[in-house]
Amino acid sequence: MYRIKNISAPDRAAYNAAKERWDSIAKPIGSFGLLEEMIQKIAAVQGTPDVDISKRTVVVMCGDHGVVSEGVTQCGQDVTAECAKAIAEGRSNINAVAAACNADVIAVDVGIAADVKCESLVKRKVVYGTKNIASGSAMTLEQTEEAITVGLDTVKQLKAKGTKLMITGEMGIGNTTPTSAISAVLLDLPPEETTGRGAGLSSEGLQRKINAVKRAIEVNRVSEDKPLELLQKLGGAEIAAMTGLFLGGAYYRIPVIIDGVISAAAAAVAYAIQPLCREYMLASHCSGEPVGEKLLGYCGLKAPINAGLRLGEGTGGVLLLPLLDGALALYNNAHRFDDTSIERYVELK
Repeated sequence: MYRIKNISAPDRAAYNAAKERWDSIAKPIGSFGLLEEMIQKIAAVQGTPDVDISKRTVVVMCGDHGVVSEGVTQCGQDVTAECAKAIAEGRSNINAVAAACNADVIAVDVGIAADVKCESLVKRKVVYGTKNIASGSAMTLEQTEEAITVGLDTVKQLKAKGTKLMITGEMGIGNTTPTSAISAVLLDLPPEETTGRGAGLSSEGLQRKINAVKRAIEVNRVSEDKPLELLQKLGGAEIAAMTGLFLGGAYYRIPVIIDGVISAAAAAVAYAIQPLCREYMLASHCSGEPVGEKLLGYCGLKAPINAGLRLGEGTGGVLLLPLLDGALALYNNAHRFDDTSIERYVELK
């Protein structure tokens, strides 16, 4: 956990140099919108205006949740193990999308309730599923810190292998319930406004989920100014590990793409722990879950994609990659004012 205390700001000179390059392109200033800002952020993280995102890796953190016993899901938690294996073996939803976007995928067992027989699944199990947050704390403090460390260590290992950009993903049946609880506390909103239907719930099921979130908040007595305790009591092992990915991205200077609402909750907790993390995060899309955009706003981020996505596994995050590739093509290869007779645009205020 010492690494969290040693996170520093990205390179502002590289950020400014990237902006100068954007402004040298023969086009209206800022006309590529959020994508210009994202390339500048990546430049700052990498310490150079010569941005490189050629090797990118999706990290899917996997874990189970005791709160499924409250009837908050459409399927049982045995699906987590099955899907984690499919992801590790390259057969799942994220693998198909990532392959089309030239991204690698790894799956990490940080809290699946069962042992999964799969050589390609990274085994970093901290707990065999969390406890039911509606009746008590999800994890111990030690388990929470260990899960965060899994995320930090994963970033270190990926950087050593040449990864330039990471995408966060998750697999954990029931994990929208702890996400709703964390969001309600962080954003100071009633559970009715932070709780959605997840993978698909009837109106009756949704009410059970809202009630479970309310009880979790009442029983655990948490507050937004203690983010580590919030993660321990209301979170999950894979959410804590994703929090570690965001913290690790900031420490090891690798930009990290936020996927959907669960990933956004982990990003928000990381931001609450260390606000500098925000400078290393890229928002991909506004989740179809009700609190997705608010969580990004909490971190001071905006997402370029708003398509009602809520599949998870990192699938929405990966869809940012073609947009970044297109932006980089313009950034690196378009004609410049100095090469044409076109008069430079000036920034009007």
